[in-house]
Amino acid sequence: MEKLRNSFFRARRSAASEPVRLRKRKSTLYAAECSNSEQGRGLFGPNTYLIIFSVALRSVNCLLVQTSFVPDEYWQTLEVAHNMVFKYGYLTWEWKEKLRGYTYPLIFASFYKLLQIFKKDTVQLLIWVPRLAQSFLAALADVTLYCVVKKQANEEVAKWVYFSQLCSWFTWYCSTRTITNSMEAVLTSFIFYYYPLQGTKTGSSSKYLALTAFAFVVRPTAVILWLPLLFSHFWQEAKKLDLLLYKCLPAGCLSLGFSLIVDRIFYGEWVVVQWNFLRFNVIQNLGSFYGSHSWHWYFTQGFPVIMGTHLPFFIHGCLLVPKKNRILLIAVLWTIIVYSFISHKEFRFIYPAMPICMVFCGYSLANLKIWKKRAVSFLFLSNVCLVLYTGLIHQRGTLDVMQYAQKLCTDTLLEKEEPSLFFLMPCHSTPFYSYVHCPIKMHFLECPPDLSGNNTYIDEADLFFKEPLTWLNIRFSAQASLPTHLVIFNVLEQVCTHLFLSLS
Repeated sequence: MEKLRNSFFRARRSAASEPVRLRKRKSTLYAAECSNSEQGRGLFGPNTYLIIFSVALRSVNCLLVQTSFVPDEYWQTLEVAHNMVFKYGYLTWEWKEKLRGYTYPLIFASFYKLLQIFKKDTVQLLIWVPRLAQSFLAALADVTLYCVVKKQANEEVAKWVYFSQLCSWFTWYCSTRTITNSMEAVLTSFIFYYYPLQGTKTGSSSKYLALTAFAFVVRPTAVILWLPLLFSHFWQEAKKLDLLLYKCLPAGCLSLGFSLIVDRIFYGEWVVVQWNFLRFNVIQNLGSFYGSHSWHWYFTQGFPVIMGTHLPFFIHGCLLVPKKNRILLIAVLWTIIVYSFISHKEFRFIYPAMPICMVFCGYSLANLKIWKKRAVSFLFLSNVCLVLYTGLIHQRGTLDVMQYAQKLCTDTLLEKEEPSLFFLMPCHSTPFYSYVHCPIKMHFLECPPDLSGNNTYIDEADLFFKEPLTWLNIRFSAQASLPTHLVIFNVLEQVCTHLFLSLS
């Protein structure tokens, strides 16, 4: 009996000395929590390779977009930044009327200043560094969109949202351009990441409100997209007064305060450009001077064109998304409806809503069963064709001509005459000093709107194209006023050639 007792205690001691092995739980909920705790650290988590791939792809995207889209990508950003750093560059009428803020151009001016300090301010670097910087931000936005959908839905849906974002022709066309709308689209993804969507326990009110306020500073109409989401958040919030006093108010005051200080430095006086911008474009609707469209244009042309072949998948995804995502659809529809009331319409105005639209496309692709491979192939190939055409062919002449303008800074004319250029084209068709980086004399046909209420006002560009020969005879009546070089479209070549031969 004693031997049996001793052997029993020895067995218990040996068992106690072995490490305790716990049975691994197979609960799906438990696994999801572990996965979120491991992967949810920080904004990007362990997505290093995805970031590297996105940055590389958007860099290639940048290099393959060699065409012009809208004047604002040069005249409202790079030209302003060039003037801020190098003290020469043309400021359009919007800056004289204080409708634009210096916050966004300040980003590119910082790069220009660094290039100037290190004496690397060559014209090619001045052109490509800002665009590559915008490409880097676009790549981070792509990864952020993937992360937020993975966090709110699952990896399968996130993968197809990421694919939809990368193969969208209009995103490829716009994301690397230095326009405020591209920055808005970047901020859309970051704000979406921190937004406390109903039914999720993630999000940060302070961060998403700060980013929304910054988007408003960059372009005041950016707030249109986020108004339904702001109201939804306020409605669900239990402590509404705390949200307003301790989160909304500080975020708004800090962003607006920063904008006021930056604009005070460069304008030389205190000015609230956001109010001036909204008053001019929305309240007074004076933007219609640059063209107007019918109220349904965004529904019948604008939105279908920028979505392209993604449109059927977007519509299909609207029927599949969870209830918590319906507020996103409301935000997209609200944006299109509000912009429809503004006479002046452009494709790029609703571009910031596209990252949210890609969420619906991702849900559609993730739920396809039989036709998935064919759908993916169709989506990819149809967008590649548009990407190559719009990036390499469509409207590239106005950029190519600037290479000849750059040579005037280095080449010496036989007559030893100081070179001068005149762009006889629709106003702001080409970039200006930011693409030449040389203080040669350059002129173009101007087209500022009339702010005095004169109904018979016709700008200089319209006067020229109405009666080209008459305008040229008046403008270049004296031989001393002739420019050394003209930039024109080929349809005006005969008119200009005969006139200048007679004057020379």
